[in-house]
Amino acid sequence: MEQDSSARIDAGLRAWIAAAPPGSRLPSSRNLVAQYGASPVTVQKAMRRLAQAGLIESRPGVGTFVRTLRSPRTADHGWQTSALGTPPARVSVLSSTQRTVAPDAIGLHSGYPASDLLPERLVRTALARAARSRAAIMRSPAAGMPELQEWFAGELAASTPAGVIPPSARDVVITSGSQGGLSSIFRGLVGPGQPLLIESPSYWGAMLAAEQTGAVLVPVTSGAEGPDPDEVDRALARTGARVFYAQPTFANPTGARWAADNARAILEVVRRRGAFLIEDDWAHDLAIDVGPAPLASHDDEGHVIYLRSLTKSVSPAVRVAALVARGPARDRILTDRAAESMYVSGVLQSAALDVVTQPAWRTHLRGVRQQLRARRDLLLDSVRAHAPSAHIEITPGGGLNLWARLPDGTDTALLVREAEARGLIVAPGGEWFPAEPPAPYIRLNYAGEDPRRFPEAAQILGEALEHVAG
Repeated sequence: MEQDSSARIDAGLRAWIAAAPPGSRLPSSRNLVAQYGASPVTVQKAMRRLAQAGLIESRPGVGTFVRTLRSPRTADHGWQTSALGTPPARVSVLSSTQRTVAPDAIGLHSGYPASDLLPERLVRTALARAARSRAAIMRSPAAGMPELQEWFAGELAASTPAGVIPPSARDVVITSGSQGGLSSIFRGLVGPGQPLLIESPSYWGAMLAAEQTGAVLVPVTSGAEGPDPDEVDRALARTGARVFYAQPTFANPTGARWAADNARAILEVVRRRGAFLIEDDWAHDLAIDVGPAPLASHDDEGHVIYLRSLTKSVSPAVRVAALVARGPARDRILTDRAAESMYVSGVLQSAALDVVTQPAWRTHLRGVRQQLRARRDLLLDSVRAHAPSAHIEITPGGGLNLWARLPDGTDTALLVREAEARGLIVAPGGEWFPAEPPAPYIRLNYAGEDPRRFPEAAQILGEALEHVAG
């Protein structure tokens, strides 16, 4: 009955508004109650709907009025083209991985795990506790909360072999996500116009951060077992580069993991050349078949700058990461972080520390490992069954993605559009190459929502490939 009365008031007021000039004052709530014989609550519900529709606006202490419509005007921003000049980076739009899609579409493009793979209850409880603590009103130290620094240092120290000096809490700098850490590393250690070695393919966000700082990308081909150490050596010698950005464990996008011999050889090359290796251990908590073995645990001379994020394992809303650096390199990076953001929210740091120190955290990670294995295998089997021309060379031992090579000559952009028209969203592989892609690729996230639709997704992909090829 109340719903009927509310709809009747809504319809009547819409007709009144349509005939009234903009700025007209609506009858008072008391008058509307008397006019429609309804309760004040019912009248207020109808008024709220009209306000949400943008038809009326309330002026506290004055009354409610028909909203004044402003005529649209086209703004001219053309002057900014000359003022800004050429963009500092080749990527001027958001990555395809950051797209929002229709609710009924199958999204295999995202760079994040689905919400059911996150420790939601731990996060909510930790945020509530942090909001009640002193962290909610206090400024954090520039390098981060000491307890969180100590936790990150301890995590890396746990895998440090005998004879190698483990990192201390002072070597740790807390950052707001790994992206901010990368930007500070590139600004502090590379600088404008200087060469930066980077695996090809590699993380698109690292390329964007490097180019924004003015660094010159020097690609080094990387395969299933990592890059060729001799090629890394030649590239350092040829270009004079002193920094090499790499993902030795579960690389994004390929899922590759450096072979142990390769890793040791590359670390020796970096030491001999007096260079830095930036080790992005983004998928540390997303291992499936093998555990992570950070290369940084074998270095105590400051050649390896280690980066680890909790964003994808704790929560995208808790953007907390850490970098481990020693000596003057650490001081330069910290100076840049302080200049850019001063400090990371104490509430987020406190919540992150709360989550990862709970006994339930390890239990959660064991459960996630099993779920990731099941999702990876289901998507891999589905693609091989329904889209066999999308060749997946590497079965990743961790991470979130499958890297599929398409038949030579495939128009990747056309394939992506064709798949989207059929309800499947995938990420084109070109974004992950610092130079021209040597072949067509797509990246498929197996940690997305509703894995029950993976066979359907693979079938759509196969149909789209056939359509594009035909």
